[in-house]
Amino acid sequence: MNFLEAVMRTALVTAVAGAAVAFLLGLLTFGVQATVHPHDVPLAVVAPQPIAQRVQAADSPEVDLRVVGADEARTLLADKEVYGVLEITPGQATVRLNPAVNPSGTQVAQQVLTGVAQGAGLPVKVEAPAVSAAERTAPLAASALLWIGGMIAGVLFVVLKGGRFRLVSSLAAAVLTAGSVSGLLTWWGVGLNGAAVAFLFAVAGAFALLQAGLFKHLGIRAMGVLGVLYLTAPAVAGQVPELLNPVYRAVLWSWTPFRFSTEGLRTLLYDGSIGTGWWVFAGIAVAGLVLALAGDEAQPDRADRVVDVGVDEADGLPRAERQHTA
Repeated sequence: MNFLEAVMRTALVTAVAGAAVAFLLGLLTFGVQATVHPHDVPLAVVAPQPIAQRVQAADSPEVDLRVVGADEARTLLADKEVYGVLEITPGQATVRLNPAVNPSGTQVAQQVLTGVAQGAGLPVKVEAPAVSAAERTAPLAASALLWIGGMIAGVLFVVLKGGRFRLVSSLAAAVLTAGSVSGLLTWWGVGLNGAAVAFLFAVAGAFALLQAGLFKHLGIRAMGVLGVLYLTAPAVAGQVPELLNPVYRAVLWSWTPFRFSTEGLRTLLYDGSIGTGWWVFAGIAVAGLVLALAGDEAQPDRADRVVDVGVDEADGLPRAERQHTA
């Protein structure tokens, strides 16, 4: 192979690799947002029978309108089983929203339910606690920052070759990152209660342990996994499942830990309770701890592709060279 052929082959391989990576990231990030469309968004309606029948007739594939009693509607909204409630009384329609529900879901709920009320010729009043821009941003932002904190600490640990202290460093990074994120959210004006702060530390610890385990076994190559997860998961976690394309919902949303951290923190900010979220991050922490304690360190890559084989104490020669001269 002459020099020109080698150059052309290298150029072709790098061009194809760049295009493939761009396509994959576009598919997994911007593709999520580009294909957003409501599918069976659950909403509750409380209305007298004649109006209830008209509401049910207006049902569509985009929304799932449930006609229920007033008490059941409030319970469904509190449990986040529906994204909004429309209560129709003589001469008035009230749209009720829950701030603990994903803002994308409440936005769709308000638009649809307001349209239903206006179609019935009724004035609409919206009842929802005020939510600041910081409170809408905080759950997803905190999840991403906690992931980045552990990831950067893991990268530096690989570069500095501090394998013996990996667990201590990871846990220290988790504590400091969770503390800094808590401070940042407080500065933004987000009111953190004790449960929300504890959850931040639990998520940070789980992320850091998982990343430590992957860095131990893969070395710097773990960035190929952790970096892609960081780029793709937040795009999915910021949406509600009923707005996602079914493929993205099944392939990405169904398992990404970012959705559990985002939704869990949003719920805890408004004094709600979560069960699954705690168990998810406990499981991630245990899996990361097992990875971090099991097996040997990944062999570090060297620029000259030479493996350090050590020195034979008998004659001072490298073992590989001694075997060659024997």
